Amino acid sequence: MSSSPSATAAFPAIAAAMGVSVPVLRFLICFVLTIPISFVWRLVPRTLPKHLYAALTGAFLSYLSFGFSSNLHFVVSMGIGYGSMVVCRQWCGIVTFFGAFAYLIGCHVYYMSGDAWKEGGIDATGALMVLTLKVISCSINYNDGLLKEEGLRDSQKKNRLLNLPSLIGYVGYCLCCGSHFAGPVYEMKDYLDWTEGNGIWSPSKKQPSPSGAVARAVIQAGICMALYLNLVPLFPLSLFTSPVYAHWGFWKRLGYQYMCGFTARWKYYFIWSISEASIIISGFGFSGWTESSPPKARWDRAKNVNIIGVELCKSSVELPVHWNIQVSTWLRHYVYDRLVPKGKKAGFSQLLCTQTVSAIWHGLYPGYIIFFVQSALMIAGSRALFRWQQKASDLLKTLLAFTNFAYTLLVLNYSAVGFMVLSLHETLTAYGSVYYIGTIIPISLIVLGSIIKPAKPARSKTRKDQ
Repeated sequence: MSSSPSATAAFPAIAAAMGVSVPVLRFLICFVLTIPISFVWRLVPRTLPKHLYAALTGAFLSYLSFGFSSNLHFVVSMGIGYGSMVVCRQWCGIVTFFGAFAYLIGCHVYYMSGDAWKEGGIDATGALMVLTLKVISCSINYNDGLLKEEGLRDSQKKNRLLNLPSLIGYVGYCLCCGSHFAGPVYEMKDYLDWTEGNGIWSPSKKQPSPSGAVARAVIQAGICMALYLNLVPLFPLSLFTSPVYAHWGFWKRLGYQYMCGFTARWKYYFIWSISEASIIISGFGFSGWTESSPPKARWDRAKNVNIIGVELCKSSVELPVHWNIQVSTWLRHYVYDRLVPKGKKAGFSQLLCTQTVSAIWHGLYPGYIIFFVQSALMIAGSRALFRWQQKASDLLKTLLAFTNFAYTLLVLNYSAVGFMVLSLHETLTAYGSVYYIGTIIPISLIVLGSIIKPAKPARSKTRKDQ
């Protein structure tokens, strides 16, 4: 990143004061710059100039953050997607899915980004992860454009592409104003409507002011960063394998696991709050008006997390609705839903497969794999509790609702240790220190749920006589 000698010399001091490395500080500066850069997008004329601005600013921010090689990686992934759409439309979805994922996995293995992130480093792999989802969804939607509308799911009807996007429009979609840094993931159809001024972004329709929503997101980001920087020195992950942790009692170890998970989440809350502000200020985050009187602007497309929803989640099943929202939506539309045979209900196998895809997307570390297998068990166990809750009496229903809340809190933070420490040894050491409670309880609930079926409501005497 080019800068004056005095500014360069100040970087280590600023980074040390924040408790981050210089590469991470450089990334954070570029990441925050996505907000003013996205604002300027509003002033650029339609349509080709907007595509060019989106592509060039995204590529430039990538260069400043990660170096020139980052854009070469992005070109490969984008080339797989666009090339497959040009050459073999009938198979472009599956070709891009496996081709882009294979390249991402290769980068994960080569860079071993998880270790670098733990040591304070950073590279372009995280941005490539977001880009991979974008190129896959675009190709699948272009593939869906060949299908008849009858029998398609609502999401397929909404997002399918009948015509091949232009190359510059495709690059702009992929790199738009640095949105590939941390998301949110969005659809090509929405990007084209936004850029061309169609649908809810039509000049003939009322457009809301983003100032209030942007201010809220920026304030939220500041609070999240402050909390993270103050909490992270108090709960180091290295303690899981130390003699000090080993001598603690069960409840203290369990509490420490909760606090480590709680602390780590504020980093993600900060990142997603900044990306939310960036997408909102560009106008792209606008998703329509509420039906209230007076109507209020909705910014759902920009939202990637509901902090209160995560921390006070009533059921594990609801977590994807609150955490990494746009990626969860992507996984549902492009993995989970497409694995369910027509006319049948989804089961545990589809859930496990979806979580496995998510694990591989994050990287091939044992901690990631274990975490997402754990999350599949956690959700399945929560579903069993919910089924009992639905058929219970009022008092028992309240008790089961609290049990589901406590269960989610326990298993989520227990499972999250694997996501944070990554190595097999540290993950199993941390899990074993609390007697694998967060694994045993979900499996027990799944087994009990298959044995103890909720009682069906009794038919009335009149119904029986009929």
